[in-house]
Amino acid sequence: MPAAEILECGPDDDFIALLGQAARRATERAGALGICGGDGSVNAAAALAAERGLPLAVFPGGTLDHFALDIGVPNFEDTAHAVTEGDAVAVDLARATPLAGGDGGDGTSHFVNTFSLGFYPELVRIRESMQGRLGKWPAAAVALGRVLRTATPMEIEVNGHPRRLWVLFVGNGGYSPEGFAPAYREQLDDGLLDVRAIDGDQPLARTRLLFSALTGTLGRSRVYTTRRMRQLRLTGLHALDTRAYDGEVAAEPAEALLIDKRPGALTVYRPAQPQNELLQRARTAAAKAKWWRAVLRK
Repeated sequence: MPAAEILECGPDDDFIALLGQAARRATERAGALGICGGDGSVNAAAALAAERGLPLAVFPGGTLDHFALDIGVPNFEDTAHAVTEGDAVAVDLARATPLAGGDGGDGTSHFVNTFSLGFYPELVRIRESMQGRLGKWPAAAVALGRVLRTATPMEIEVNGHPRRLWVLFVGNGGYSPEGFAPAYREQLDDGLLDVRAIDGDQPLARTRLLFSALTGTLGRSRVYTTRRMRQLRLTGLHALDTRAYDGEVAAEPAEALLIDKRPGALTVYRPAQPQNELLQRARTAAAKAKWWRAVLRK
C-alpha cells in the first residue's frame, strides 16, 4: 500500500486529535480511515469512521485484537488484501446514550465489542493472564474466585426492574460460547445485543456462582441470565461512575443510559475469501523475528 498516508502516534501525542486529523485527510481525499492498534484504538476509529461515512481498515496491533479476529483480519496481509481488492462489509456499531428525563442526551459512547458494568473488566484481565497456563475455564474460575473475595453487588434498574448484580455484560452481537466465558462472534450484523448478567440477589449467590464456574455449569445456573435484545435501558447508575467500553474503563456521570445499535453503520475492510492461513502465519513470524533482531541490535 505505497500510497497510504501514515501518521504515527508517539507517547507525547494526543491520539484523539491525531485520529481526527487522519479522518479529515481521508475525507478530503475520498479515501478510507486506517487504524493500527488494539480494541480501544479501534473503538475510537470506528466511531469516527461511522460519523464521517468512511470505510475503516483495521490493522491488528494490540494484545488481543478481538474485533479484528471476529471481522476476519487476523493479520496485516488480510487487511491489505481487502483494501487492494475493495472487499468490505457493513457491521453494526453499538452505543450507550445518556438519558435525561427520557430524552437522549449528548456524550454518546460507542463500542465495537463489549460494554460492561461491575467487575467484568478485572475478571477478564485476570483470566487472560492465566489462561495460557491453566486453560480458559480453570483460569476463569480462579479469576472469579479472586474478584468475588472483595466484590459487592451493584443495585441498578434494568429496563425498569430493580436488579442486584455483580456483573452486567453487553455484547455487540451474539457471542459464543453461551456460558461463562464469551469469546467470539460469528456475525457482526445481527442487530442484537448479547446481554448477560450475574445475579447477586439469589440465596447463597456467591457460593453458587463459584461452584457453577468450577463445574462448568454456570450457563444453567439461576445466578446467571442471558438474553438477546435490540435495546437496553439502565437507570440508577448514580453510584457507578465508571463503565468499560471494549475493555477500556471510562468515567461517566450519567445516571441513566440507553444501549442500542446502529445497524450496518460501520463499513470495514475484510477479504471476501479467507487467505492462506499458513502463509500468513509464516509472514507474521518472520516480521516478528525481524523486529526482535532490530531491538536486540540496539
